[in-house]
Amino acid sequence: MNRLLLLNGPNLNLLGKREPDIYGHESLETIEEEIRELLLAHNWGMDAMQTNHEGELVDAIQQSDGKYDGIIFNPAAYTHTSIALRDAISAIEVPVIEVHISNVHSRESFRRESLLAPVCWGQVVGLGMLGYKLAALAFLEREKREDGINGKGN
Repeated sequence: MNRLLLLNGPNLNLLGKREPDIYGHESLETIEEEIRELLLAHNWGMDAMQTNHEGELVDAIQQSDGKYDGIIFNPAAYTHTSIALRDAISAIEVPVIEVHISNVHSRESFRRESLLAPVCWGQVVGLGMLGYKLAALAFLEREKREDGINGKGN
């Protein structure tokens, strides 16, 4: 069974309470449940982790090789500051999609640059909680295409 890691960085444990005009009213638990259900419908599993600690995020990324087929990652504020996370993503074979709930390009100038985007497979920005679902669908589609290319499935 294929597996994804849904990884969330600092302050995302406050979703639903923190600045709902920017981040919406849904909790992180609700997002995790919706993505888990979507993936289960396609015979995929998912683990979820949220931490406010950069080193724990680095550890989770480093430990993903051979365990996960993809990572959906909302690095939150670490997007703009963490060379350590960039290096961790660069060091693994697992594809990563960076997700942001708000449109970081329409906010403060310091939020417009992602240190991680250049080493990620893709990025979803500004579509609210739908961004997580679109990232999951991208991994499902990627697997379908790889199965077709490799002659698996059909």
